[in-house]
Amino acid sequence: MRTPSRPCRPRRLPRTLATSVGAALLATAATACAGGGDQAAGSSSGAKTLALSILGTPNSFAPTQLVRGQQAYVWKAIYDTLLIEDNNGQIKPGAAESWKYSDGARTLTLKLRGGMKFSSGAAVDASAVKATLDLMVKTPGPNQGSLASVASVEAPDASTVVIKLRQPDGSLLSSLSSASGVVGDPKTMTDKSAALNPVGSGPYTLDKAQTVNGSVYVLKQRDDYWDKGAYPFQTVKLRVISDPTAAANALKAGESNAGSVDASRLSQLESSGFKVTKVGATAGANLVLADRAGTKLKALGDVRVRKAINMAFDRDKLVQQMLRGGGVSTEQVFKPKGQVYDQALNKTYAYDTKAAKQLLAEAGYPNGFSVKMPSFIYIKQFEPIIQQALGDIGVKVTWEPVPPQQSGTALLSGKYPMFLIMDGLDADPVIAKAFYGEDGYRNPFHTTDPKLTDLLAQADRQTDPVKAAAAYRKVNEFGVEQAWTAPLFFVGTQWVTGKGITYLGDGSSTAATIRQFGVAK
Repeated sequence: MRTPSRPCRPRRLPRTLATSVGAALLATAATACAGGGDQAAGSSSGAKTLALSILGTPNSFAPTQLVRGQQAYVWKAIYDTLLIEDNNGQIKPGAAESWKYSDGARTLTLKLRGGMKFSSGAAVDASAVKATLDLMVKTPGPNQGSLASVASVEAPDASTVVIKLRQPDGSLLSSLSSASGVVGDPKTMTDKSAALNPVGSGPYTLDKAQTVNGSVYVLKQRDDYWDKGAYPFQTVKLRVISDPTAAANALKAGESNAGSVDASRLSQLESSGFKVTKVGATAGANLVLADRAGTKLKALGDVRVRKAINMAFDRDKLVQQMLRGGGVSTEQVFKPKGQVYDQALNKTYAYDTKAAKQLLAEAGYPNGFSVKMPSFIYIKQFEPIIQQALGDIGVKVTWEPVPPQQSGTALLSGKYPMFLIMDGLDADPVIAKAFYGEDGYRNPFHTTDPKLTDLLAQADRQTDPVKAAAAYRKVNEFGVEQAWTAPLFFVGTQWVTGKGITYLGDGSSTAATIRQFGVAK
């Protein structure tokens, strides 16, 4: 393995959970929770309006500044994306009705569907897509890194977009189904007004008269949308509610008709007639052992040390004590409902402090070692138990507080050889790139390994999803066997829906979209 010394390239930022503590942290495992609305949960007309709440305020509606996570419930309803990740986690046509790779997976040709229009009435065509992608590539922001492989974008005719890549990129299709794939209006997307007054071609428009920025966002359905059937609600209200208790109370009071709540409140809501749908994993907690070459912390350069750290945790006990059973233990970073996850890998590191100490001794650390880790507000409740588990094998942790606004910079800086993080789960290729790619946002030391580089290249070249998944499974095996991280657990979500509303997801996709909700029959 090597850690090259060079400037940090832009990288795709994670769908990190909201920075809140206590019970609110558990609630943030969902991509949304309950919110106020003007339809009672049990009313016969409730299906006309979907009411949700989000824990964070959208930072901007400008295409280059869109943030993943709960904010996507708003902007994904306003903007079309070139591709769509459906509720089963499969990539499907979006604004592009078809796509095809050529030139050894270095050229992607997309055919746009006809008849699409922006809310302004202007036609959506290839020049608009090119303009948006070009702007994304050159503008610093949360989505620039996911298009780092793009060399150029061409629009040979009104319905054709050709994306040429520097090298094959297995995560590109997933990126085009998210923020990096939105289609912006070239006439307005660079104006200051785009931050609060977006012009998109999506299924809804933002009702400015009823919207209060930072508090409530009201969306009105478009009658001319090409896939109107996937969005059955005439009105969607998203209210910023950071307190999960307030969200649960809104459900009970009939002010909302859908939401995610703490597991302790489920029985009461079920007895009141609400339907509960449990999703086992929507976010993951990982102790990232980032300095795998031992440049700042020599001990981490020894695989025996990294394996010993993995053996320090009783993961099932963590789930019971910290999550009250609202999650599942794991030894791998990929989502359980994906094509890469392998249940057998969860038997790699049994909880065994004695064996862990022996491995540390064999590596030359019979008395353990010390490490400084960043402390973020959203993981603070987990820090004592993590510190104790590591202390039991001789690894002494000192926590260094980091302000929320500096968390991303701190992790990408390479200052911390290991760190605890909670991320919303993403598509398999995106996870692989994040944790194991040379420029992945969970690989701040840019560590590489010849075998891993070859495995990732094989996966990137595969345009057949089945063959690509097989290649990524080998990447997963490498990561677990070499202990590049110490994954701990996945946090689950409990969705509650009232009369007339149904939740359609099962965890195969964790992308926040109104398509996760439907009208109950």
